[in-house]
Amino acid sequence: MQPPAGSQVSRVPAQRTPSEQLPPAPPAPAPQPRRRRLRTVLTVVGGVLALLCLGAVATGYVLYNRAAAPDRSAPDVVVDNYLRAFLVDRNDARADQYTCEGGTQLEPLRALRADLLTREDRFRVTISVSWGSLGFQKQGDVADVQVTLVISALVDGIRQSERQSWQFNTRLGEGWRVCGGQPAA
Repeated sequence: MQPPAGSQVSRVPAQRTPSEQLPPAPPAPAPQPRRRRLRTVLTVVGGVLALLCLGAVATGYVLYNRAAAPDRSAPDVVVDNYLRAFLVDRNDARADQYTCEGGTQLEPLRALRADLLTREDRFRVTISVSWGSLGFQKQGDVADVQVTLVISALVDGIRQSERQSWQFNTRLGEGWRVCGGQPAA
């Protein structure tokens, strides 16, 4: 069939280059090997876990130090902690953390504890020591703390107790410290 007269259509059949003569197609970017991607993911995850572990260790260290550090924030607090360590727990090393360095005048309290231990052995009873609120009078870096010790034991099914008023001298240095203690007059 002939094209209509005056048309612009060429009578030459369309020429196409055979496919074997075409230049090769540009190569597609090679996909990243799966091993590299996995290695990168594992490296990132390992780094994040390492940072989390270091953060947890640092937090644990700080919290442990706060929990283990003796509380010497106030005169009554230091006397309470000292009495608990010395008379209740009977832990001299812990009690020493609350006392003044060099020369304390706590012999009357040491004598009281020795007497309580002797009585426990002699009468085969357990003697407990407790106390109520502590009052203190502070003057600068020195404070006197008053407390009533309640010494009690269960003897033959009968609760027996004795109350003793004590006064403790404290001093502020690196926190408050117990420097002396004696029965109140």
